Amino acid sequence: MQTDYLFHGIRGFSHFQRVCYLWEMETDVAQRRLKILQFFEKYGLEATLEAFDISRRTLYRWKSIYEKNNQDVLSLNPKSKAPKRKRKPQTPKEIIQKIKELREHYPNIGKAKLYHLLKPWCAENNLPVISESTIGRVIANDKDKMRFAPYRIDSKGRVKPKKRNFKNRKPKNLKTKAMHLWAVDTIQRVSDGMRRYIMTLIDPNSRIAFAVAIPTKHSKHTAKVLDALIDGLSNGINEKAKAFSILSDNGSEFMKEFDALIEQKGLQHYWTYPRSPKMNAHNERFNRTLQEQFVDYYEDLLFTDIELFNQKMADWLIDYNTVIPHHSLQMNSPVQYLLKNCDECHMLWTNTILRVFSDSKIKYQYE
Repeated sequence: MQTDYLFHGIRGFSHFQRVCYLWEMETDVAQRRLKILQFFEKYGLEATLEAFDISRRTLYRWKSIYEKNNQDVLSLNPKSKAPKRKRKPQTPKEIIQKIKELREHYPNIGKAKLYHLLKPWCAENNLPVISESTIGRVIANDKDKMRFAPYRIDSKGRVKPKKRNFKNRKPKNLKTKAMHLWAVDTIQRVSDGMRRYIMTLIDPNSRIAFAVAIPTKHSKHTAKVLDALIDGLSNGINEKAKAFSILSDNGSEFMKEFDALIEQKGLQHYWTYPRSPKMNAHNERFNRTLQEQFVDYYEDLLFTDIELFNQKMADWLIDYNTVIPHHSLQMNSPVQYLLKNCDECHMLWTNTILRVFSDSKIKYQYE
């Protein structure tokens, strides 16, 4: 688990993190300075100044710092070069107030357009014309970033409080082992005003996939499907399979009871950014395959006999996971890929998990 995202949203944490990294990490610059000091002790001052492009004053300063810190290599790390007294912005208060008024009148307008609106106004009021970059800094330095959102009214006519929820977003270049990350999504089908949903789950590493049809996208239904997945993985021979993560979009079906179950089980829940389906690309591609190869041919059963639909889809999923070759897996099926590339498969934990999902435990029961 990457600890960089544990304290996301806390003011000042990113600066504190950089300072800690620099303090604890032995950088390449520190190693080079140590090498120069060792060369100086062995060959003397003249040879060192001739071999390395540094001054005599710098060399003795490094030596003094190194000896004062009991020859600790970390003391040779470069220090911050930021000035102790930083320049403060000199933007007139009248311009800052005008930017706020324009951002409120034209909600969240950008700095480039603000520049062209401010230019004639500054000329009329004998004020200096600031650049686009300065306008951007003024907006960024504001407490609320000069953002204005419309108020929302509840059913009783009261103004809803504005809350900003910080979600644990999917890290860039996230790499996990097989069966340790499950991407989930839902497919919606509409017929004669009726809606039915299919919840899909896939492991982006091995492409092992599962799907269950549910009557609505209420979080209680998606939570039941997730509970079946957790139960199936926890019954495997390898206990490490329990420690996995969930990746989902920001749909309501993955909140409330679904998210509460993840927190109860002690799992990690990653969220994609809004309007960013590429962050869950493997699941989106599986949704297309599932619809083109199965759902389009049995759509009537989805609305008339959802239990029979799930039985037929389970048979198709067995072939998808064990028989059908995948281009992304060098024309191997997901199970063949696991057997070839995962050492844990020698303990037959993969077969155990597949068996659990194919028996009655994955069968969805409705009230």
